[in-house]
Amino acid sequence: MGEKTIWSGVRERVEALAQVDEAQQVFGAWDLAGGSGHHFRFADPLSEPEVAEAEARWGVSLPAEYRSFLLEVGAGGAGPGYGLSILRRTEAGWLWSNVDRCLRHDYLRLPFLTEGERWQVLAEHDDRQPLQSGFDDEEAYFAAYSAWMTAGDELLDQVTRGALKLSHEGCGYCGWLVLTGPESGRMWADDRPGGGEFRPLGEPRTPVGFARWYLHWVEGAEAAARRPLRRPR
Repeated sequence: MGEKTIWSGVRERVEALAQVDEAQQVFGAWDLAGGSGHHFRFADPLSEPEVAEAEARWGVSLPAEYRSFLLEVGAGGAGPGYGLSILRRTEAGWLWSNVDRCLRHDYLRLPFLTEGERWQVLAEHDDRQPLQSGFDDEEAYFAAYSAWMTAGDELLDQVTRGALKLSHEGCGYCGWLVLTGPESGRMWADDRPGGGEFRPLGEPRTPVGFARWYLHWVEGAEAAARRPLRRPR
């Protein structure tokens, strides 16, 4: 994941898909019902001073592959799911846009949890689950249970600290890029909404970095664009 990535021609390959009808089959490119989707468009690339300013603002060093993407391809836009989160300067400073859930930017610089630390956090939450037998009435139990469920939702900020949410597929399914610790540069997937886990992509000896993850999507989108367009019957 530390090797320099050559992004030459990638932006042009992706933008060309916008002219191909069959590319409408690519998930997230067009959301015909809601009018959203990335439409194979990019935000403009950033300059070296802009990326450095964003890094300084949040106290992070962006992984090399993602950093070079921001400089050579674009600040976000077309990509897996409904597209890449866009890094842009706002009135509040440099922020990554996130469509389905607000990103805790102040958590980006924190150490990414080890597997043991992550399991401990989740296990401690499970141990705090209220039992109906411990309450005198249902109303008090349901209030305690609701508070416990809310705390569980907030655990996402804990188990993903030190990581940047780059994409989402709706319903809470997200792709994350680790920024800190030994896992820095590796892509993780959050499959918990469907009963899965927050998990690293790839095998221990062959982790999936940003470039491999993104270029795999490009190749898949191009393959979809070569398939006959499925027409409703």
